[in-house]
Amino acid sequence: MSVFASLVARLADLLEPFFHASAAAAAIVLFTACVRLAIHPLSRATARGQKARTKLAPQIAELRKKHRKNPERLQKAILELHAKEKVSPLSGCLPSLFQLPAFFLMYHLFSNQQIGGEPNELLTHTLFASPLGDRWTDALADGGVLGAQGLLYVALFAVVAAVATFTYRRTKQQMAASPGMPVAGPDGVQLPGAGAMGAMTKVMPLMSFATLITVAVVPLAAALYVVTSTTWSAVERAWLYRDIPAGGGAVATAG
Repeated sequence: MSVFASLVARLADLLEPFFHASAAAAAIVLFTACVRLAIHPLSRATARGQKARTKLAPQIAELRKKHRKNPERLQKAILELHAKEKVSPLSGCLPSLFQLPAFFLMYHLFSNQQIGGEPNELLTHTLFASPLGDRWTDALADGGVLGAQGLLYVALFAVVAAVATFTYRRTKQQMAASPGMPVAGPDGVQLPGAGAMGAMTKVMPLMSFATLITVAVVPLAAALYVVTSTTWSAVERAWLYRDIPAGGGAVATAG
């Protein structure tokens, strides 16, 4: 934690001539961008996997015709096809998982009064008069929604809501274009494991809106990390999946 605090402090010192009192906030944004840049290869691999799953649609349609009376064999055949093409339905989770440690470091860094037995000087830094260690409840207690700190959170919520809406629409389009596992056989009996996969399919597009709750409850510094990361994700996904039309269809492999 001390090493991480020192890194953020040094970045803030480098940015101080440009951002003055908001240098620490700018350092958090820069740190987040560096984290996202480091895991960008994973995002590219995820995009290739998504496009590969979309390309499998004709083959999966043939398998469904071939095994329409044997749902267990159909499920096994689809899994074998995914394995053969080296496509994982869960590959999209990897970029999020790899950046979780950085988020928790940011959260704890601005939640502790002391770091390495010394006062946490990073808590003295602000963004537009809002301490980086404060939360939305602190902003409401100091001036309310229309106070200086409250308006900053209004701006953050607006950005998150816009990004979440964009991400929700893109995710729905991509999941519609990607052929999935069958959830039931011809007799209506649910296939093994299909329930969990079906629930994930329904919940995943809505996860983008959970960011609103996160921004409201974590320290401002961690909120800046979340807002920057989700905005990066939206722009990155729009670029990586730019050749996936709204209605789905075949796509080219990501470069």
